[in-house]
Amino acid sequence: MNSIFHRISVRKFEDRPVEKEKIVQVLKAGMQAPSACNQQPWEFYVVTDKEKIQELSTATPYSKCAAGAPVVIVPVYRTEGLVAPIDMAIAQQNIWLETDEIGLGGVWIGIAPIEERMELVHKMLDLPENVKVFSLFAMGYPAEERPQQDRF
Repeated sequence: MNSIFHRISVRKFEDRPVEKEKIVQVLKAGMQAPSACNQQPWEFYVVTDKEKIQELSTATPYSKCAAGAPVVIVPVYRTEGLVAPIDMAIAQQNIWLETDEIGLGGVWIGIAPIEERMELVHKMLDLPENVKVFSLFAMGYPAEERPQQDRF
């Protein structure tokens, strides 16, 4: 679990694609998260289209860094979930830690609970009606490196 003490928010990425195997590994890590009543309310949309990533980078004042990422994962949750936002946070943390573990970097961009942002991303991706957008996770090979801040 050294990733807990190594992971940082990466906002600058190398201009190189992420291998499909690594994307799948990160998604598997997210889906291994515990969830209330084992509801597993999550779905993960993987965006690699540069134009769509550019569009997503305009979703919030804080999402501009996503524009340079080769991958943006969009975690969403099904609306029938009991405590879905908590489950989503755990899944997102797993994704982030696995990203670091396999030599990638990423940044978690909050979307929920701000309804306007949730609806905007929902429309951008033409998502099904029964899901709500939780976050964006910009991911790729880091073009920056720095030590993690000690928060103890």
